[in-house]
Amino acid sequence: MRKYHVAITILTLCAGALPYAGLANAGQVPAAPPPSPTAPAPQNTLTLAQATAMALQSHPQIAAAQDTAASAGQHITESRAAYYPTVDGEITGAQGLYESRLGAGALSSSQLFNRFGSGLQITQLVTDFGRTKNLVAQSQYQAQAAVQNTQATIYDVVLGVNRGFFGVLMAQAYVTVANETVRTRQTLTDQVTALANANLKSQLDVNFAAVNLSEAKLLLIRSQDAVEQSYADLARALGQEQVVHYNLAGVASPGAPPASAEPLIADAIQNRPELRNVQLQLQGAQSFEQAEADLSHPSVSFIAVGGALPYLGQDPRVAPYGYEGAAVNVDIPIFNGHLFSARRQAAHYETQATGERLRNLRQQVERDVRAAWISASTAYERIPVTDQFVKQAQLAFELAEGRYNLGLASIVEITQAQLNLTQAQIENVSATYDYQSAYAQLQYAIGALR
Repeated sequence: MRKYHVAITILTLCAGALPYAGLANAGQVPAAPPPSPTAPAPQNTLTLAQATAMALQSHPQIAAAQDTAASAGQHITESRAAYYPTVDGEITGAQGLYESRLGAGALSSSQLFNRFGSGLQITQLVTDFGRTKNLVAQSQYQAQAAVQNTQATIYDVVLGVNRGFFGVLMAQAYVTVANETVRTRQTLTDQVTALANANLKSQLDVNFAAVNLSEAKLLLIRSQDAVEQSYADLARALGQEQVVHYNLAGVASPGAPPASAEPLIADAIQNRPELRNVQLQLQGAQSFEQAEADLSHPSVSFIAVGGALPYLGQDPRVAPYGYEGAAVNVDIPIFNGHLFSARRQAAHYETQATGERLRNLRQQVERDVRAAWISASTAYERIPVTDQFVKQAQLAFELAEGRYNLGLASIVEITQAQLNLTQAQIENVSATYDYQSAYAQLQYAIGALR
């Protein structure tokens, strides 16, 4: 994830000797910094709720999921069509040799004659002993499953917005640390240079301070680059084609996570749209299996025809210039090479497979909830620890600074103290935004992310 990449980069840069870089409010999490001279000016103030609303409105993944759900809804109409009569208009013209009869290709001989006719044929299913009913039920379950898939997509997008939003805030906080580090190291470099000019410090101290000032500037450049990458990630999460440098509003830290993961697992089993999706797929598979079993039942349909045969040169001895008729047809399957039994068995196996996928997904959800709860609890516990870490590092740095000014310590000692303080600041920033991201992941895991 992007936030860990930023933290690792900054910690790596801090691994060398870092001179004086104290912060005025060392025990506090740095606020989002003002834009650097090279960065684009922020546009518009954006809250997390506004960012979420923007993503829900414009993200292509959500639009695609909604279109898929709408398509699945049309399959219900397709399945129900069998309940309604089928009406076909027919126009037929034929020419035959006068008084000739059919030869090969038919069991009976029928007279051929010239004719032209038009009419209607109406076919109505009377009963297929439940097959159509089960097919309609299957399509309804599939449409409901598609709706749940849309909801799952919405949750994925909202989680991405949270990660992108907090990623930008954390990267900006790292830039604040880097800016303050550059400022204080520049001050130390100027002080050491002045003391060296007065023969109170060695040139080695000047060179050492200058090297570490360059490291701080490199740290700032990489932190600013991380901000740009985080804005790009946020734009992708919002479903935007252009990267906009919003002025992000801070988000209050959520409360402590629950004391146990077990109640959360029960919520996840009930709320996760992925689980409801597969449950509906299973019900649809069961309905389809029953529909395939109904193939072995007879089907009864009613057929009616009627039309006109206007005179077009046919022999007047032919039947009247109109026709009508009706019939009831019973289709009884007897043998078709085990086709229906194979289809029924295939549907049965698919139902079993869907049931196993549901069981596997339920286990995966339980594991995800426990993992998210552990991550959130750990991140929450890090916050007070890193606060104390900052206070202790600040105190150690102040003592090292005093010793250095009195000539009782070398620049190496103050460098080590500054390294500890910088690491403490980074850990404090990381802990704060890690918990907000982990809490959002926990809400996602239990199906409660909004």
